[in-house]
Amino acid sequence: MPKPHILMTGIALGESPRWHDGRLWFADWGAQELVAVDPAGHGDAILTGPSLPFSIDWLPDGRLLIVSGGEGRLLIQEPDGALTTHADLSNLSDKPWNELVVDDRGNAYVNTIGFDFPDGEFAPGLLALVTADGSVRQVADNVAFPNGMAIAPDNATLILAESYANQLTAFDIAVDGDLTNRRVWAALDGYPDGICLDADGAVWYADVPNQRCVRVREGGEVLQAVALDRGGFACMLGGADRRTLYILAAAWGDEGMAEDARTGQLLTVAAPSPGVGWP
Repeated sequence: MPKPHILMTGIALGESPRWHDGRLWFADWGAQELVAVDPAGHGDAILTGPSLPFSIDWLPDGRLLIVSGGEGRLLIQEPDGALTTHADLSNLSDKPWNELVVDDRGNAYVNTIGFDFPDGEFAPGLLALVTADGSVRQVADNVAFPNGMAIAPDNATLILAESYANQLTAFDIAVDGDLTNRRVWAALDGYPDGICLDADGAVWYADVPNQRCVRVREGGEVLQAVALDRGGFACMLGGADRRTLYILAAAWGDEGMAEDARTGQLLTVAAPSPGVGWP
Protein backbone atom coordinates (compact mmCIF):
# COMPACT_ATOMS: atom_id res chain seq x y z
CA MET A 1 0.00 0.00 0.00
CA PRO A 2 1.16 3.59 -0.52
CA LYS A 3 2.95 5.51 2.21
CA PRO A 4 0.41 7.23 4.49
CA HIS A 5 -0.07 10.99 4.29
CA ILE A 6 0.48 13.03 7.46
CA LEU A 7 -2.71 15.04 7.94
CA MET A 8 -2.06 16.41 11.43
CA THR A 9 0.83 16.55 13.90
CA GLY A 10 1.29 17.79 17.47
CA ILE A 11 -1.14 15.29 18.96
CA ALA A 12 -0.22 13.99 22.41
CA LEU A 13 -1.92 10.57 22.29
CA GLY A 14 -4.88 10.08 19.96
CA GLU A 15 -7.48 7.38 20.60
CA SER A 16 -11.10 6.49 19.79
CA PRO A 17 -11.40 7.95 16.25
CA ARG A 18 -14.90 8.26 14.80
CA TRP A 19 -16.13 9.60 11.46
CA HIS A 20 -19.09 11.89 12.13
CA ASP A 21 -20.75 14.79 10.30
CA GLY A 22 -17.99 15.19 7.73
CA ARG A 23 -15.08 15.20 10.18
CA LEU A 24 -12.78 12.77 11.96
CA TRP A 25 -13.23 13.05 15.73
CA PHE A 26 -10.78 11.63 18.25
CA ALA A 27 -9.89 11.76 21.94
CA ASP A 28 -6.44 13.21 22.62
CA TRP A 29 -5.66 11.51 25.91
CA GLY A 30 -2.44 13.43 26.46
CA ALA A 31 -4.03 16.84 25.94
CA GLN A 32 -7.32 15.65 27.48
CA GLU A 33 -9.30 17.15 24.60
CA LEU A 34 -11.91 15.97 22.14
CA VAL A 35 -10.74 17.08 18.68
CA ALA A 36 -12.60 17.21 15.36
CA VAL A 37 -10.55 17.41 12.13
CA ASP A 38 -11.82 18.30 8.66
CA PRO A 39 -10.51 16.58 5.50
CA ALA A 40 -7.97 19.39 5.00
CA GLY A 41 -6.41 18.76 8.41
CA HIS A 42 -7.85 21.71 10.34
CA GLY A 43 -8.63 20.62 13.89
CA ASP A 44 -10.91 22.13 16.52
CA ALA A 45 -10.86 21.31 20.22
CA ILE A 46 -14.52 20.59 20.95
CA LEU A 47 -14.34 20.09 24.69
CA THR A 48 -11.99 19.26 27.52
CA GLY A 49 -12.13 15.57 28.18
CA PRO A 50 -13.29 14.00 31.44
CA SER A 51 -11.17 11.60 33.48
CA LEU A 52 -8.77 9.39 31.54
CA PRO A 53 -9.08 7.20 29.66
CA PHE A 54 -11.98 8.53 27.61
CA SER A 55 -13.60 7.43 24.37
CA ILE A 56 -16.55 8.52 22.26
CA ASP A 57 -19.42 7.47 20.03
CA TRP A 58 -22.84 8.79 19.05
CA LEU A 59 -26.38 7.78 19.91
CA PRO A 60 -28.94 7.36 17.09
CA ASP A 61 -30.55 10.67 18.10
CA GLY A 62 -27.29 12.53 17.46
CA ARG A 63 -26.14 13.05 21.04
CA LEU A 64 -22.51 12.38 21.89
CA LEU A 65 -21.59 9.64 24.35
CA ILE A 66 -18.34 9.88 26.32
CA VAL A 67 -16.70 7.31 28.58
CA SER A 68 -15.18 9.02 31.60
CA GLY A 69 -12.98 6.05 32.34
CA GLY A 70 -11.27 7.00 35.57
CA GLU A 71 -14.51 7.67 37.39
CA GLY A 72 -16.48 4.88 35.72
CA ARG A 73 -19.22 6.98 34.17
CA LEU A 74 -20.84 7.10 30.75
CA LEU A 75 -21.76 10.68 29.90
CA ILE A 76 -24.15 12.23 27.37
CA GLN A 77 -23.61 15.65 25.86
CA GLU A 78 -27.00 17.31 25.74
CA PRO A 79 -28.02 19.70 22.92
CA ASP A 80 -27.06 22.68 25.10
CA GLY A 81 -23.54 21.25 25.51
CA ALA A 82 -23.98 20.11 29.11
CA LEU A 83 -22.58 16.71 30.12
CA THR A 84 -24.94 14.53 32.12
CA THR A 85 -24.47 11.03 33.54
CA HIS A 86 -26.10 8.36 31.39
CA ALA A 87 -24.82 5.40 33.43
CA ASP A 88 -22.62 4.58 36.42
CA LEU A 89 -20.25 1.72 35.60
CA SER A 90 -18.30 1.73 38.86
CA ASN A 91 -20.44 -0.97 40.47
CA LEU A 92 -19.15 -3.50 37.92
CA SER A 93 -15.48 -2.55 38.20
CA ASP A 94 -13.40 0.03 40.00
CA LYS A 95 -10.70 -0.18 37.31
CA PRO A 96 -10.53 2.36 34.47
CA TRP A 97 -13.07 1.95 31.68
CA ASN A 98 -11.65 2.04 28.19
CA GLU A 99 -13.46 1.69 24.85
CA LEU A 100 -17.01 2.33 23.65
CA VAL A 101 -19.16 1.34 20.70
CA VAL A 102 -22.88 2.03 20.08
CA ASP A 103 -25.33 0.14 17.88
CA ASP A 104 -28.16 1.77 15.96
CA ARG A 105 -30.67 0.79 18.67
CA GLY A 106 -28.90 2.97 21.22
CA ASN A 107 -27.20 0.14 23.10
CA ALA A 108 -23.67 1.02 24.22
CA TYR A 109 -20.94 -1.54 24.90
CA VAL A 110 -18.13 -0.40 27.19
CA ASN A 111 -15.08 -2.34 28.33
CA THR A 112 -12.58 -2.19 31.16
CA ILE A 113 -9.15 -3.79 30.96
CA GLY A 114 -9.47 -4.97 34.58
CA PHE A 115 -6.19 -3.69 36.02
CA ASP A 116 -4.18 -0.50 36.46
CA PHE A 117 -2.19 -0.15 33.25
CA PRO A 118 0.77 0.00 32.77
CA ASP A 119 2.14 -0.63 36.28
CA GLY A 120 -0.51 -2.87 37.83
CA GLU A 121 -0.50 -6.67 37.80
CA PHE A 122 -2.49 -8.07 34.89
CA ALA A 123 -6.06 -9.17 35.52
CA PRO A 124 -8.77 -9.95 32.94
CA GLY A 125 -11.32 -7.34 31.99
CA LEU A 126 -15.01 -7.34 31.13
CA LEU A 127 -17.64 -5.86 28.83
CA ALA A 128 -20.74 -4.05 30.00
CA LEU A 129 -23.95 -3.25 28.16
CA VAL A 130 -25.62 0.12 28.77
CA THR A 131 -29.10 0.09 27.28
CA ALA A 132 -30.84 3.14 25.88
CA ASP A 133 -32.55 3.80 29.23
CA GLY A 134 -29.20 3.82 31.07
CA SER A 135 -29.42 0.43 32.77
CA VAL A 136 -26.12 -1.44 33.10
CA ARG A 137 -25.23 -5.13 33.12
CA GLN A 138 -22.16 -7.26 32.47
CA VAL A 139 -22.28 -9.20 29.20
CA ALA A 140 -18.78 -10.75 28.97
CA ASP A 141 -15.82 -11.40 31.25
CA ASN A 142 -12.33 -12.92 31.24
CA VAL A 143 -11.12 -10.82 28.33
CA ALA A 144 -7.37 -10.22 27.98
CA PHE A 145 -6.97 -6.44 27.78
CA PRO A 146 -10.12 -5.56 25.82
CA ASN A 147 -9.56 -2.69 23.42
CA GLY A 148 -11.29 -1.51 20.24
CA MET A 149 -14.75 -2.79 19.29
CA ALA A 150 -16.87 -2.76 16.13
CA ILE A 151 -20.45 -3.81 15.43
CA ALA A 152 -21.56 -5.33 12.13
CA PRO A 153 -24.15 -3.30 10.17
CA ASP A 154 -26.90 -5.86 10.87
CA ASN A 155 -26.33 -5.50 14.63
CA ALA A 156 -25.80 -9.26 14.84
CA THR A 157 -22.07 -9.41 15.66
CA LEU A 158 -19.70 -7.52 17.94
CA ILE A 159 -15.96 -7.83 17.28
CA LEU A 160 -13.52 -7.08 20.09
CA ALA A 161 -9.75 -6.58 20.06
CA GLU A 162 -8.16 -8.64 22.83
CA SER A 163 -4.70 -7.10 22.90
CA TYR A 164 -3.06 -9.53 25.33
CA ALA A 165 -4.60 -12.58 23.62
CA ASN A 166 -3.31 -11.49 20.18
CA GLN A 167 -6.72 -11.96 18.63
CA LEU A 168 -10.00 -10.50 17.49
CA THR A 169 -12.91 -12.07 19.37
CA ALA A 170 -16.49 -12.16 18.07
CA PHE A 171 -19.82 -12.43 19.85
CA ASP A 172 -23.36 -12.85 18.57
CA ILE A 173 -25.61 -10.02 19.75
CA ALA A 174 -28.99 -11.19 21.03
CA VAL A 175 -32.17 -9.18 20.60
CA ASP A 176 -31.89 -7.97 24.21
CA GLY A 177 -28.25 -6.94 23.69
CA ASP A 178 -26.64 -9.90 25.48
CA LEU A 179 -23.46 -11.36 23.95
CA THR A 180 -23.38 -15.07 23.14
CA ASN A 181 -21.42 -17.60 21.04
CA ARG A 182 -17.99 -16.22 21.93
CA ARG A 183 -15.34 -17.29 19.42
CA VAL A 184 -11.97 -16.37 17.92
CA TRP A 185 -12.67 -14.26 14.84
CA ALA A 186 -9.00 -14.01 13.88
CA ALA A 187 -5.77 -15.11 15.58
CA LEU A 188 -3.16 -12.42 14.93
CA ASP A 189 0.58 -12.00 14.76
CA GLY A 190 0.32 -8.77 16.69
CA TYR A 191 -1.41 -6.74 19.37
CA PRO A 192 -4.72 -5.26 18.19
CA ASP A 193 -5.67 -1.90 19.69
CA GLY A 194 -8.27 0.24 17.92
CA ILE A 195 -10.25 -1.42 15.11
CA CYS A 196 -12.78 -0.63 12.38
CA LEU A 197 -14.88 -2.70 9.98
CA ASP A 198 -15.26 -2.34 6.20
CA ALA A 199 -17.94 -3.23 3.67
CA ASP A 200 -16.17 -6.45 2.67
CA GLY A 201 -16.42 -7.71 6.24
CA ALA A 202 -12.70 -7.21 6.90
CA VAL A 203 -11.27 -5.56 10.01
CA TRP A 204 -8.48 -3.01 10.20
CA TYR A 205 -6.53 -3.10 13.46
CA ALA A 206 -3.86 -0.76 14.77
CA ASP A 207 -0.81 -2.31 16.43
CA VAL A 208 1.42 -0.31 18.77
CA PRO A 209 4.46 -2.61 19.29
CA ASN A 210 4.68 -3.59 15.62
CA GLN A 211 4.12 -0.03 14.34
CA ARG A 212 1.52 -0.84 11.72
CA CYS A 213 -2.11 -0.96 10.77
CA VAL A 214 -3.32 -4.28 9.31
CA ARG A 215 -6.41 -5.41 7.41
CA VAL A 216 -7.51 -9.00 8.03
CA ARG A 217 -10.46 -11.15 7.07
CA GLU A 218 -12.26 -13.56 9.39
CA GLY A 219 -9.90 -16.46 10.03
CA GLY A 220 -6.82 -14.22 10.16
CA GLU A 221 -5.68 -13.89 6.54
CA VAL A 222 -3.73 -10.64 6.15
CA LEU A 223 -5.08 -8.59 3.23
CA GLN A 224 -3.14 -5.34 3.55
CA ALA A 225 -0.70 -3.72 5.95
CA VAL A 226 0.36 -0.10 6.41
CA ALA A 227 3.84 0.33 7.89
CA LEU A 228 4.27 3.17 10.41
CA ASP A 229 7.30 4.77 12.03
CA ARG A 230 5.65 4.81 15.46
CA GLY A 231 2.97 2.88 17.30
CA GLY A 232 -0.46 2.49 15.71
CA PHE A 233 -3.10 3.14 18.37
CA ALA A 234 -6.39 3.35 16.49
CA CYS A 235 -7.95 3.57 13.03
CA MET A 236 -11.22 4.54 11.38
CA LEU A 237 -12.59 4.60 7.81
CA GLY A 238 -14.03 7.95 6.81
CA GLY A 239 -14.05 10.66 4.17
CA ALA A 240 -16.76 11.51 1.67
CA ASP A 241 -16.85 7.96 0.30
CA ARG A 242 -15.66 6.28 3.55
CA ARG A 243 -12.60 4.99 1.65
CA THR A 244 -10.00 6.98 3.60
CA LEU A 245 -8.30 5.08 6.40
CA TYR A 246 -7.45 7.44 9.27
CA ILE A 247 -4.70 6.19 11.59
CA LEU A 248 -3.73 7.64 14.96
CA ALA A 249 -0.08 6.92 15.71
CA ALA A 250 2.39 8.03 18.38
CA ALA A 251 5.71 7.11 19.94
CA TRP A 252 5.36 4.75 22.90
CA GLY A 253 7.61 4.41 25.95
CA ASP A 254 9.60 7.09 27.73
CA GLU A 255 9.82 9.36 24.69
CA GLY A 256 6.19 9.18 23.74
CA MET A 257 4.79 9.40 27.24
CA ALA A 258 6.85 12.36 28.47
CA GLU A 259 4.61 15.12 29.80
CA ASP A 260 5.53 17.58 27.03
CA ALA A 261 5.80 15.03 24.21
CA ARG A 262 3.52 15.51 21.25
CA THR A 263 4.68 12.73 18.96
CA GLY A 264 1.16 11.85 17.86
CA GLN A 265 0.07 12.08 14.24
CA LEU A 266 -3.15 11.65 12.30
CA LEU A 267 -2.36 9.80 9.07
CA THR A 268 -4.47 8.98 6.03
CA VAL A 269 -4.20 6.35 3.30
CA ALA A 270 -6.63 5.22 0.59
CA ALA A 271 -8.48 2.02 1.54
CA PRO A 272 -9.73 -0.70 -0.83
CA SER A 273 -13.19 -0.97 0.74
CA PRO A 274 -15.41 1.66 2.39
CA GLY A 275 -16.22 1.77 6.06
CA VAL A 276 -19.57 0.65 7.43
CA GLY A 277 -21.68 1.59 10.39
CA TRP A 278 -23.21 4.83 11.35
CA PRO A 279 -23.55 7.74 11.66
